[in-house]
Amino acid sequence: MRISCVGGGPAGLYFSVLMKLRDPAHDITVYERNPAGSTYGWGVTYWAGLLGTLRKGDPESARDILENSVRWSDGTAYVHGRTTTNHGDEGFGIGRRRLLGILAARARSLGVRLEFSHEVLPAASGVLKGADLVVACDGVHSALRSQYAEHFGPRWTIGRNKYIWLGTSKVFDSFTFAFEETEHGWIWCYGYKFSEEQSTFVVECAPETWSGLGLDRLGESESLALLGQLFVKPLDGHPLIGRTQQDGSAPWLNFRTLTNRTWHRDNLVLLGDAAHTTHYSIGAGTTLALEDAAALAETLDQTSGMPAAVAEYERTRKAAIAATQSAARYSAQWYENLPRYVRLPPEEMFALLGQRHSPLLPHVPPQLYYRVDRTVERSAALRKLKRWLGPRLAGALHDSRTARTGDPEGSPSLPARK
Repeated sequence: MRISCVGGGPAGLYFSVLMKLRDPAHDITVYERNPAGSTYGWGVTYWAGLLGTLRKGDPESARDILENSVRWSDGTAYVHGRTTTNHGDEGFGIGRRRLLGILAARARSLGVRLEFSHEVLPAASGVLKGADLVVACDGVHSALRSQYAEHFGPRWTIGRNKYIWLGTSKVFDSFTFAFEETEHGWIWCYGYKFSEEQSTFVVECAPETWSGLGLDRLGESESLALLGQLFVKPLDGHPLIGRTQQDGSAPWLNFRTLTNRTWHRDNLVLLGDAAHTTHYSIGAGTTLALEDAAALAETLDQTSGMPAAVAEYERTRKAAIAATQSAARYSAQWYENLPRYVRLPPEEMFALLGQRHSPLLPHVPPQLYYRVDRTVERSAALRKLKRWLGPRLAGALHDSRTARTGDPEGSPSLPARK
């Protein structure tokens, strides 16, 4: 096949690698609008489950990714001036630039053409006309998806809280949270290392806190100075690093959850953030993108005929990500309702932070939920039942919500902008 991938992020690069490994005769080009080596963001997270997918798809790049990753297994929270630590699953971090470099080098070694500084706009779709398959992996604001917006049916759900994505030279030994109360409300951060020199540092707060602290008016340097003062304990004197904006502003955002009615049109298929986004607080975006790539490559390999293959890819992946979408939705809501939990004793608050994906937690008094959950965790039989029942309950609620609203997010949403 002749394959054109529009977007040189993890999804597009990994898909091109997997297809070349399946058949070196595939003619594959990846078009990326940015120059080689440039990217946004700091580090990405993933958990051990992704490694199995990567090793199955391409052991060589899986080895390189693991060798260039850092690990943690504990979580630390600063709450009410107290430090609480919890032992959890092993997590991994890797610099986004490093991840892209590994995948780009692997793709190039297999014969994939990488066209950097090459933006593919709908008006210039002649670049794609001869392709048997066009993969739109050009992100949440996908130009190719927007060209056929009426067909794909993209919809946004806009989060209430404000957030900013930063870096720091502080290298966190564990996945770190800090919650600080100000006269204008609570503000909090998530910090995790992605190398032995730097960490990602995400700050979030309610819009009233954001404006009350003046963060809606401060430039980037003033914002970083204020945030450094607020989070002086977890940062331990290390500076925050921003993403320089041309106008000197601080890039505060509201998270935009994207869903699409369908993920394919003829030989055009959506991959990664072009198809769906999940709230950053569960750290699943890159994992889902890579799993999309693996699923599409496998489906194309095992299903006869392009129309049937892309339809099967959409069907299986929509089902596979339903539980993660549910977890992301409840995680975002937990933070949007932080006052419900933050007055609890720190160990209880941190425990419920770890349970924020639960569809039951919003409907049960927090202290009662905590006591019941502690009881369950002391019983092997009840733990097994909980792990069996949780995903099924989340899936049932997801299906019910989709049937009722037509939108898997189940909340007021807006058509995606063209």
